Amino acid sequence: MDLEQLKYPIGQFLMPEIFNEQQAKIWIAEIEQLPEQIKSATENLSDDELNQTYRPGGWTLRQVVHHIPDSHMNAYIRFKQAITEDLPIIRHYFEERWAETEEAKNGDIQMSIALLASLHQRWVAFLKTLKIEDYKRKYIHPAHGKEHTLANMLGMYAWHGKHHLAHIKNTISKT
Repeated sequence: MDLEQLKYPIGQFLMPEIFNEQQAKIWIAEIEQLPEQIKSATENLSDDELNQTYRPGGWTLRQVVHHIPDSHMNAYIRFKQAITEDLPIIRHYFEERWAETEEAKNGDIQMSIALLASLHQRWVAFLKTLKIEDYKRKYIHPAHGKEHTLANMLGMYAWHGKHHLAHIKNTISKT
């Protein structure tokens, strides 16, 4: 498997040309299912398995598990800002630095799985209240000054969960 395939086992996210209520429901369901999928994929992993990297120079599976709720917490906040503010400039965070903190490198993954489950329960409850026109709302990412619609970000975060789930499953299947 080449490095690009290891980095992006399900491919990179591409926003479909058509975004509608059906697509929103599919992505919300994927976000809703992710915590249980992560729990299931990791429940019998040893410390040695959790300390494997999914690619050369990449994060360990433990760091990946801790990264998902870190990233999705930021996403939830960004969604709320975009709904409650007019074109907010969101706060950038350095995910690679967060992954290098001690609890992300060595902590028990169960705390992040529990956090992910609670976070996604709340996030999905919020997402289910949105109307299709709400997904046209935008925020500005300060790292590149680009505007992002909530429709695009909903798809991106549904993809993000599946992307990291594939990292976990592919790494474990090789052992």
